[in-house]
Amino acid sequence: MEGLTEQFDAVVVGAGAAGLFCAGQAGQRGIKVLLLDHSEKIAEKVRIAGGGRCNFTNRELDPRGPQKHFLGKNAHFCRSALARYTPADFIALVQKHGIPFHEKHKGQLFGDRSSEDFIRMLVAECDAGGVVRRQPCTVERIDAAEGGYTLRTSQGIVQASQVVIATGGLSIPKIGATDFGYRIARQFGLRVVETRPALVPLTFDGDAWAPFAQLAGLALPVRIETGEKKQRMAFDEDLLFTHRGLSGPAVLQVSSYWREGQPLRIDLAPGVDVAAALLQAKARSRKLIANELASLVPSRLADAWVQQDPAWQRPVNEASDKSLAQLAERLQRWELVPTGSEGYRKAEVTAGGVDTRDLSSQTMESKQPGLYFIGEVVDVTGWLGGYNFQWAWASGFACAEALAAAGGRI
Repeated sequence: MEGLTEQFDAVVVGAGAAGLFCAGQAGQRGIKVLLLDHSEKIAEKVRIAGGGRCNFTNRELDPRGPQKHFLGKNAHFCRSALARYTPADFIALVQKHGIPFHEKHKGQLFGDRSSEDFIRMLVAECDAGGVVRRQPCTVERIDAAEGGYTLRTSQGIVQASQVVIATGGLSIPKIGATDFGYRIARQFGLRVVETRPALVPLTFDGDAWAPFAQLAGLALPVRIETGEKKQRMAFDEDLLFTHRGLSGPAVLQVSSYWREGQPLRIDLAPGVDVAAALLQAKARSRKLIANELASLVPSRLADAWVQQDPAWQRPVNEASDKSLAQLAERLQRWELVPTGSEGYRKAEVTAGGVDTRDLSSQTMESKQPGLYFIGEVVDVTGWLGGYNFQWAWASGFACAEALAAAGGRI
């Protein structure tokens, strides 16, 4: 293969959600596309998403105000792409392929059957565009050449006028995540915003967490927040206790905004006036405080909570008003500082990435002509609940249109 150089209009590196979708869209616009991936299996993140059902988009996404559901150094960067390819557009494609789906809550859409339905759909779209797919195929190096780029791959040398990097972030390395995209960006003089795990469980010091480790597996609705003043972010979601710390949608959401050393503030009984309820119980009940508390929060939590103070380990009618008020305050303004997170191993996405200042929001083309970046590799991170997939579809679509326009083959 060494002496043989194949020619393509565009090479897309990375066969995840963004890469597959972009390749298919570009191919259907008449572009000769090669799609490469270093893993044997394609679209592993699609496969495991949403518990294997794939939370493929979110109806509540507002392209006019993307900063509400996306973060990055410039949260408005994603507006153009999201406005041109909306959740409704992707839903129409899903319906065209006959994939049944349902809405869970807060606009989150899931497949009724399996994520495999969506992978088959993306592959079918590539096939409809005549996309050439190769995997496992490693890209050893990319060099700028006259009229485009030369790629040395494990399956030979390829030339293309345009290259799309869709290799994702560092999250979940066991399914093949690497820093390839960031290395390519730096190679061509593009800036990269420091990366960190996002949508990730948070952990706590072992000794300090010991009283709560017994609650592992317990889930309950909470209000959780972090940050101060303009930086403050709050979510109303379910919290999950683990042996090492906290997880569940509430913590995954807030983790994208949390910074090391910052406290979390958690209301474990949102919408309830715990202080008033305990004072009312004091006037009519002789039950233990834990038993009364168990009518307001899960009994396991109530039992663990009262162990923190001997004043709470007695019948409610024997407790002072002050101690009941303190109990309510602690329960509804639980403040604690995580020591860290579960890292990329458990993170659903990577925050940071290729600096949007070096990319066109219209086309995803970088300052290096003919080199594009789409999906998670870019410094655009969505909330939990289908937003990151919608960014993959929208950025891939914008890029595909740009490839076709540059190729003059629309």
